[in-house]
Amino acid sequence: MKDSNGVVIVFNPDMPRHLTEVETWYSMFISSQGLQDRQCLLMAHHKPGSGVDNGRPNLASHLNRLPLSHSNLEEDPEDVRQGFRRYLENIVQTLSESREREEMSIIT
Repeated sequence: MKDSNGVVIVFNPDMPRHLTEVETWYSMFISSQGLQDRQCLLMAHHKPGSGVDNGRPNLASHLNRLPLSHSNLEEDPEDVRQGFRRYLENIVQTLSESREREEMSIIT
């Protein structure tokens, strides 16, 4: 596992092609690297005036485990900031846990 990595996939949930491309990106950058779900973030970016639907987009079932944040910079930039901050906190926690495991393996 590569504990220091993280992946953010930004897509437009209103475009069916993007929903299928998320699967390809997942395979190339998340699954193949052995990343944990919490090291990843799906960001469904909505264009201004698109009528944001904060529900879960129709993605492949295994992608439903990944954290999802909806973004619309014009209507709610603070929500985007908070979602990204939670993601970074998960990365920091994963790094800390990895260091602790490494230190414990040296000690024992």
